[in-house]
Amino acid sequence: MIRQLKKLLIIFCMTAVLAHAEDDKVTLNFVNADVISVIKAVGKITGKNFLIDPRVRGTINIVSSTPVSRSLIYPILLSALRLQGYAAVESNGITKILPEADAKQNSGTVFLERNPSHGGELVTQVYALKNQSASQLLPVLRPLIAPNNAITAYPNGNALVITDYSDNLKRIDSILDAIDQSGGPEIVPLLHASAFDLAQTVNKLMNDGVVDAGQRISAVADPRTNSLLLKSGSPAMINMARNLAIKLDGETGETGNMHVVYLRNATASSLAKTLAGALTGQAPAPSGTPGQSASPAPSGKGSMIEADPDANALIITAPEAVYNNLRAVIDKLDVRQAEIYVEAMVAEVSVDRAAEFGIQWQYLNGVNGSTANIIGGTNFGTPGGGANIISNATNLGSVGQGLNIGIIKGQVNIPGVGQILNLGLLARALQTDANANILSTPNLLTLDNEQAKIVVGQNVPFVTGSYAQTGGATTATPFTTYQRQDVGLMLKIKPQISAGNIVRLKIYQEVSSVDPTTLNNPAGPTTNKRSIDSMVVVDDGQIIVLGGLIQDSISDNVSKVPVLGDLPFLGNFFSYRSRTHNKTNLMVFLCPHILRNAKSYEGLTSERYDYISGAEKKSQPAPSFLMPDIRTPVLPPMKK
Repeated sequence: MIRQLKKLLIIFCMTAVLAHAEDDKVTLNFVNADVISVIKAVGKITGKNFLIDPRVRGTINIVSSTPVSRSLIYPILLSALRLQGYAAVESNGITKILPEADAKQNSGTVFLERNPSHGGELVTQVYALKNQSASQLLPVLRPLIAPNNAITAYPNGNALVITDYSDNLKRIDSILDAIDQSGGPEIVPLLHASAFDLAQTVNKLMNDGVVDAGQRISAVADPRTNSLLLKSGSPAMINMARNLAIKLDGETGETGNMHVVYLRNATASSLAKTLAGALTGQAPAPSGTPGQSASPAPSGKGSMIEADPDANALIITAPEAVYNNLRAVIDKLDVRQAEIYVEAMVAEVSVDRAAEFGIQWQYLNGVNGSTANIIGGTNFGTPGGGANIISNATNLGSVGQGLNIGIIKGQVNIPGVGQILNLGLLARALQTDANANILSTPNLLTLDNEQAKIVVGQNVPFVTGSYAQTGGATTATPFTTYQRQDVGLMLKIKPQISAGNIVRLKIYQEVSSVDPTTLNNPAGPTTNKRSIDSMVVVDDGQIIVLGGLIQDSISDNVSKVPVLGDLPFLGNFFSYRSRTHNKTNLMVFLCPHILRNAKSYEGLTSERYDYISGAEKKSQPAPSFLMPDIRTPVLPPMKK
């Protein structure tokens, strides 16, 4: 009987809900109504699709004394569900109703910008703070968040991640807008201390061990006014840094104070001379031996600058005002020098062509007979060179390359020569084409205004003299003196960076080799040399080409029998011709890259390191069950 009454009451309530006023408003009258039935009724009115967790049970009371707009029905339902410990999570067009404790794990909507909705659904909002510390705001906002919902601070990104009801996040938006305000940098003028030295001290003391980005402080020196600029997301940190700077900015009471300035990039010896010259108005003296301690340099009245090369530091004795000016100059000069990475490709293209054609005759019949005989013929080419008919008759294996056609008729014995073939005719034709393309890709990395050199080749000895010691010795003791020279590929580059990332390059390129035909020359071997000495200007990352150094030589040799060799057509049977053409072209391609920080050359280093590491792994011997496992060393992985 009671169940039937409840069903009638629910039907009555749903009928009351559907009763519309003339202005499209609805009167809500749910008294002790089943929560699932109420959700279904609201879904019918609003057109929303609900997914209800099985743990959602109980009754709900929603009573409106006056009709309300249709747009307020869904927010009223969410407020009523929140009082019962339930929350709504919207995802993909479906509203999930589930217990509030589990809702924060099912929230599918994440807003990086401010959430435009005003409902009571559960969402996740990310607040990236610009000025205040996220960790410091965490205890301030935690009481404003529902106990079952979450708020987390991310110190590294100085951000807050909050999962809560959408209408409550609107209140959080207003609070953060009022708190996360920038107050600008704090200016602390200094009377005695150096702003550069004090900035380093404040940064080191105040930021040591601080992980929260909002708690870190940035102290920057202003050399013109000798002031300290302080900036932080925490006003308390700025107050602490200001008080520390004021206490350290005390007068020492001495006219000449001694300071030690450690340099990061510049060389102490050269910088000490530069600073001394700037104060005295005199040009700095020439640099001494590298690594040798520099003598104290007088730098003006009551001032002295000395360099310590071992520690790469400057020892400055000067009044505070003078020291502050020197410190500002040092900070501008002690900067990291840019580096130049030059990719080069050297191409030496050689084209050699040779052609030979000749016909030779010999008539040796009857040489060993008892009667008188006539011999004769033609004889061209150097003996032993593969083209001479007499040499080839002695040994057919010495015939040169190419087409060889001959007529042989037995053997004859020539006194003083021995037994040879009776080679009556030898026709020889040869044509050769040789193309050599020698590529080399040297790479150089050097500092700005510093020369770099790379040599790939051999150190070849050359004879410079020979002597024989006779004196009172019974036997002479001869000896020879040598001078060694680099032969191969040589590349010398001195770069200079100008404004606008323009690189000025002083280039010397040399390609040399030893002529193998002169190795046994008593006077020493002969070297073939191609070189370029030039000065060019090129933009960063652009390719330039230096070349066109061409050597071209042609030789045409003809050996012939007088008169017979000049006859038309028939003269070819009484002549021997050879023709050679040698052509060499040297071209150099250069591409400079300006490297100003570690990230700029990290990619270049990683690429080549991975290439070498991969080559080492490929060179490992394959495993074998018959042979011992011998592994070659492998480079460790490069730290990123």
